[in-house]
Amino acid sequence: MAPVLDVTLRGEIAAWHYAPEGATACVVMAHGFSAVRDQALPNNAARFAEAGLAVVLFDYRGFGASGGEPRQVMDIGKQLEDWRTAFAWAQERYERIGLFGSSFAGGHVVELCTQLNVGAAVVQCPLTDGLASALLIPKKTALKLSKLALQDAVGARFGRRPKLVPAVGAPGELAFLTSPDSVSGFAEMTPPDSTWRNVVAARIGLQVLTYRPGVKAARIACPILLCVCEHDVLCAPGPAMKVAENAPQGELVRYPVGHFALYQGEWFERAVTRQAEFLARHLA
Repeated sequence: MAPVLDVTLRGEIAAWHYAPEGATACVVMAHGFSAVRDQALPNNAARFAEAGLAVVLFDYRGFGASGGEPRQVMDIGKQLEDWRTAFAWAQERYERIGLFGSSFAGGHVVELCTQLNVGAAVVQCPLTDGLASALLIPKKTALKLSKLALQDAVGARFGRRPKLVPAVGAPGELAFLTSPDSVSGFAEMTPPDSTWRNVVAARIGLQVLTYRPGVKAARIACPILLCVCEHDVLCAPGPAMKVAENAPQGELVRYPVGHFALYQGEWFERAVTRQAEFLARHLA
């Protein structure tokens, strides 16, 4: 078992550093919408470490164990900055750097693969087209969230406190993620001592609509593996499959399951085995 070290990046970003002896490559990892590092992803990190890869698994500023104020405010630009910080930290210690992103973070990885010197990347159930995924939200819920998002964004300009809404809820409830498997999916991947909070600032709803990293797929120079859930009703699978088609070194694996199936059980085993092999082959 590789040692797991607590590290802090730039004084605010809390991370776990999995450090197998003799590792020359490192995988930088982060989670999806509202999620934190202790939710399921340590299982992936441990498997990557078993394959001889170091790992940096971090929380975004304002979430989980990381510092930063205000809390629970998702901002795409700032999250990408946190990825770059973690990437630079890893670059100082390892020869080759890979990226792994799940769900919302999958979109970040696609975006960063067009900007950074990435050795290889893996994304699972990724959000690659925010507009296409937003159209999957029930219309009434989408209208209410849009109103709150606009109010929150305007309030932020006047220094008001974030307007927090649930990140996850049952179908029909006012929350961003309300698919039939959202509540159970988060419950199953969240340990009892998790730092996750089920609220986010509403303003992220406006940013998601224009976030379409998948359209840049042709500019991805590194090998990238897309693990797509065919029955995903949170992150539209069609645009993710297009990324695999358009990326010069894209590989696609399709799983006949919903969004949360790859986090545990049989489908996790299938996915993580393929992911670890892919990263080790291209990075080690």
